[in-house]
Amino acid sequence: MNAAEQAQHFVHNETAFHLGFLPTEQSNELSRTLEADFLRSSLDGVATLQRVDREVLAMAKRVFQSAEYSGLVAAMEQTLRSGGRIAFSGCGATGRLSILLESMWRTSCRDTVGMEDYGKQVFSIMTGGDFALVKSVEFFEDYAVFGRRQVKELDLGAADLLVAITEGGETSSVLGTVAEMVERGGKVFLLFNNPAELLAERLERSRDAIRNPRVTVLDLFCGPMALAGSTRMQATTSEQLIAGGALETVFARLSGEKVNIDYAAAFEKLLDTLEAPETRKAIADYIDFETEIYRQHGKVTYFTHDFLLDVFTDTTERSPTFMLPPFRAAQDTVSAQSWAFVKDVFYETEQAWRQAMARPLRCLRWTMPDYEEMGVSDRIKTVPAILEKDLLAFRIGNDPAPERCEKEVDCAVVVAFGSEADDPEFRAACAAQCSPYKIVRTLAIASEKGDFSLPSIAEDKRFLRLMDHTALKLVLNTISTGVMTKYGRVSGNWMSFVALSNKKLIDRGIRLLSELGAIPYEDAALRIFQAMEDAEKMQKPGMERICAVQLALTQLKTEQGRI
Repeated sequence: MNAAEQAQHFVHNETAFHLGFLPTEQSNELSRTLEADFLRSSLDGVATLQRVDREVLAMAKRVFQSAEYSGLVAAMEQTLRSGGRIAFSGCGATGRLSILLESMWRTSCRDTVGMEDYGKQVFSIMTGGDFALVKSVEFFEDYAVFGRRQVKELDLGAADLLVAITEGGETSSVLGTVAEMVERGGKVFLLFNNPAELLAERLERSRDAIRNPRVTVLDLFCGPMALAGSTRMQATTSEQLIAGGALETVFARLSGEKVNIDYAAAFEKLLDTLEAPETRKAIADYIDFETEIYRQHGKVTYFTHDFLLDVFTDTTERSPTFMLPPFRAAQDTVSAQSWAFVKDVFYETEQAWRQAMARPLRCLRWTMPDYEEMGVSDRIKTVPAILEKDLLAFRIGNDPAPERCEKEVDCAVVVAFGSEADDPEFRAACAAQCSPYKIVRTLAIASEKGDFSLPSIAEDKRFLRLMDHTALKLVLNTISTGVMTKYGRVSGNWMSFVALSNKKLIDRGIRLLSELGAIPYEDAALRIFQAMEDAEKMQKPGMERICAVQLALTQLKTEQGRI
């Protein structure tokens, strides 16, 4: 089909992926001026982003008091005490969250006397397997059968519990894990960030899960995202807070601690701290620093250890959100290098991966007969390279990386959290790893030992360290969004550089063009599909990916006399 035919097909036959009615896909009135605010000053832009984080607090106060949340905690505890397993499932940002929750649990169990055996009872299901930590596997999220298959491969059953997490409440692969688990007789909880009744009314795939009496729903609706459609932000923050709070509560109970943490109050205290003038200024100053590195065509390499997965998650999610070059495998000398990358200061790559995950890698080993069996072989031209060896090609360890420090403006940034900044071994390892770089800076959270320091944040090393992980997430989300906004990759409060790698993202690109260009959806669809065709023709090896949305938006503004 040509571009016009593809556009017509999408408009009339792919309505299940027209998601503009969902609040998580709309722009937030609180951040309408995001681009203008950051262009005026980073301090103003940070304040705008933080206003939207407050909407998560209102949700938290409601959900932590709900019967559904109490039921989740009770079911988790009962499952683990009886020898069953808990599995978190997600896709994209929620898949990375699922892996992080598993890692937090396994790491804490490993380091706590008497909890070692419990560590083996929590798992994660990431659409596309562990490889999708690096980048989501194209179109996988569009198929429920993939989620079903991953539940089967874990052999989950009636004694087990599934916590499915999907920001929009409509991701097919995640809903596939729900359907499969229900059929297997296990306990199922479903977390999402749109009004449950709206989803049930408009989308059949969501309705089937939400109205299933075997599924307990936790509606975490907290409004549109600060950056329209970027559910890596407030949606995933709310899910990390709720699912992590439940998991940490269970950890405390199983380890014999008699504590009752008020997570809503702890989160409110964290927001207050982040909004303090000195903290806000440190974040804004760092945003200005990293933006300038990119303006001079330099690269940033983060060095860390305890919070490797957290930093990795924010960094890898910049690629699809702002259409930056994705992480480059070691043997790839042709593709553009990623603007930012993450490395562990203590371990070589293979051990760094396993240490961060607190388990062996869990990659998909599907072959063409597997795809044929699942009925999707028509979408598979070649089997995706998503095996363990493919993931290990991304050198996140302390292996030498001369390609990351080949320019005067290439920069090393140590990300240190709390007491980590005072650890002599950590400091020595960082010094050794950063020595080839001309520019070295330290971003210190919950510590004064940095070039950019946020000492007012309180370190909390209890149990799973949930509030520490949440603090770092909020800081990194604000930094990466601020940097990309100042760099020109945001229009208004829309992520106008977006990769159209699945049907949901194609719809998002069409709606963005429709809103910013004030044209009908159908006209925007034709322009987007034509731009996708043009971008493919223009793309050359080694070039950064051409953004079809930007091509279409620039052409439209030219026609409208706005350029």
